Amino acid sequence: MKFSENWLRQHVKTGATREELAATLTAIGLEVEEMTVLGTALEGVVVARIVECAKHPEADKLQVCQVDAGERGMLQIVCGAPNARPGLVAPLATIGTRIGELTIKAAKLRGVESNGMLCSAKELGLDADASGLLELPADAPVGAPLADYLGLPDASIELKLTPNRADCFGVRGIAFDVAAATGSAVEPLDAVPMPALHDAVLPIALNAGADAPRFLGRVIEGVDATATTPVWMAERLRRSGVRPVSFLVDVTQYVMLELGQPMHAYDRDLLKGSLGVRKARDGEALKLLNGDEARLDPQFLVITDADRVVGLAGIMGGDDTKVSNATRNVMLEAAHFAPAAIIGRSRKLGLHTDAGHRFERGVDPELPRIAIEHATRLIVEIAGGAPGPVTEAVLADFLPQPQPILLRRARLARVLGTTVADAEVARILTALGLAVATTADGWNVTPPARRFDLAIEEDLVEEIARIHGYDAIPTTLPGGATRLVNPSETRSSEHDARRQLVARDYLEAINYAFVDADLLAKWQLADGGVALANPLSAELGVMRTRLLPGLVAALARNAARQQSRVRLFEIGKTFAVASDAPLETRRIAAVACGDAADEQWGEVARKLDFHDIKGDLDSLAALSGAALEYRASAEPFAHPGRSADVYRLNEAGDGVRIGWIGQLHPRLQQALDLDADVYGFELELDPLLARALPRAAALSKYPSVRRDLAFVVPEAVSWDAMQATVRRAAGPSLRGLRLFDRYAGKGVETGFKSLAMALILQDETRTLTDRDVEAAVTEVVAALKLDHGAVIRS
Repeated sequence: MKFSENWLRQHVKTGATREELAATLTAIGLEVEEMTVLGTALEGVVVARIVECAKHPEADKLQVCQVDAGERGMLQIVCGAPNARPGLVAPLATIGTRIGELTIKAAKLRGVESNGMLCSAKELGLDADASGLLELPADAPVGAPLADYLGLPDASIELKLTPNRADCFGVRGIAFDVAAATGSAVEPLDAVPMPALHDAVLPIALNAGADAPRFLGRVIEGVDATATTPVWMAERLRRSGVRPVSFLVDVTQYVMLELGQPMHAYDRDLLKGSLGVRKARDGEALKLLNGDEARLDPQFLVITDADRVVGLAGIMGGDDTKVSNATRNVMLEAAHFAPAAIIGRSRKLGLHTDAGHRFERGVDPELPRIAIEHATRLIVEIAGGAPGPVTEAVLADFLPQPQPILLRRARLARVLGTTVADAEVARILTALGLAVATTADGWNVTPPARRFDLAIEEDLVEEIARIHGYDAIPTTLPGGATRLVNPSETRSSEHDARRQLVARDYLEAINYAFVDADLLAKWQLADGGVALANPLSAELGVMRTRLLPGLVAALARNAARQQSRVRLFEIGKTFAVASDAPLETRRIAAVACGDAADEQWGEVARKLDFHDIKGDLDSLAALSGAALEYRASAEPFAHPGRSADVYRLNEAGDGVRIGWIGQLHPRLQQALDLDADVYGFELELDPLLARALPRAAALSKYPSVRRDLAFVVPEAVSWDAMQATVRRAAGPSLRGLRLFDRYAGKGVETGFKSLAMALILQDETRTLTDRDVEAAVTEVVAALKLDHGAVIRS
């Protein structure tokens, strides 16, 4: 928000100096980003009119001008400005005036006397324009000091506002904060309703529900659209970063900057019927004031005239009904649009407008009537015309209603760590425009409609803190007992999981939760994706459904920069469409490519394979004691022979799928421009880290017995299936089961394999006998033969 210091001081009378005012604004949260001081050294600069111009006899680009300087008489000035001409009114620096580092003296330029200097805006430090003399209005008082005429000295102040302070996008809104901080009062605003001088009205229909609950209009007939924007208004606009265009356009800009309420002026004679507000229809188009054509859809809110689109609500008006110098009858519009109906619409069209910027953050729903009366008064006073009655359409049920907030005295003191006097609290809240009623415990406070940011007690505490002054709050160390929270014994910590993967040579990555929809489509993971209504960019338009696509993209960027061995992991949330709100799932994923180990002299280099990545996952599962089972996977992005779905087994031996592990499909790797094979895993974090409550048990004092068995089984039989059978058949004395050999070749029939395993048996109450061991082995052999066709290898 950029504004003129003098304009602000018109709304709030304060004795603070310019530097004190800037410091106060920053201290109360309205950070002064830039302050440009204007017109501080213009003594001796007056308004002058060029009467005659003649070519300089010795220079083609210079003119000898006879200049009327009022009481100083007629002065001869040599000038090289291209726009110097008879009748032009411009600033004149008289002899003895200091302009920057230059002191004006009587001089001869190429033999011709010059008694002063006609100035550009840049030379006077008022603007960056140095293309010619600063042109003043023809009715400017000749001989008057330029500073008095332009309302100087002044300063252009630019604030860096936070999104919650939409009320400060108007000079008057800033004035309330300044008044509260400096102990001043905001001057009353002249917004007395203008009497209607005729009956001309335009009916208004609201058909957008809560998106547009209030719309006001007024017809002003007989306006002189060619009227010149007054100097005081034009200068305030310039110092607020707005270039004056024409009076009818300038007055709506002026009211918006002063009050914070965007407005629009239509040429009444170009409107064909009643006005309305509705959702746009697919395929509708509108030529905007800037000349662009906007293609619309039902997300946009539009202003209509006999169902013809004439404006983009809350953003920009249409070209077909704009005011011009030929306009005689004006239709003024001031409306309230809900922020949700405007947010993101400008960006979708590649626009950024002052109106959209304000409506996106929230505009006071009570401002439209004040703004339309204020604008009417300015138009009638400057450009004439006869105003008609104000027409208002309102859906009262959809207007935001401020709710009272209880501010407790004890809560205020507890949060701030200090006591603020009751009188000071009431003064601050009242100065900010809040309605305050004292109660036994504190204050019942109702914020004005413009303060969308005040909703809970802590918001009021913040208001007291920033206006009372953060430097007035003593610095104290926190006291009291700290409540210690014991970590859960039924869950391993995420910190341990991170540390385990780091110990296994992985680096943690943090990726955006937003991804490109095309990337998810390549992975065939787009189903259930949550599309963003207001994405940061087209490449970040969908919430991620898995961690792997973003993590592999990070791996690819590293691989493309000469990193042949990359190992990354990430812990984060994924999102999927659900009935009420997106379903969030916390997951852990890791990816790797290149050699299994970093380059070294003590180990022969070999490429990473499935068992390496499986070992990393098993070490992670060991943190919680999770028993994992791996089954063939049908994921579309996975290599069909080198990937598996991961199941966590419960005490009953049943498995619940918690994720995936393996190599990416070669077609996907090619689509992602990956030259190396990429392995990875992704699992739901909570079931992986869950663990049984630890229970202490004594170690058996009796010896264990080991029996080694080798079985020949069909190649298709998996070890997981065999070990499940062994554990079931061996009974409670089985303490351990290890696979220590796999063989296929000479001596084993084609299509079969030999698996050698060790059974470790032990009892807690006695020493096992040979009969006990043989019985367990017999049960295992029989079960394996029955379930898998396994036979003892001879």
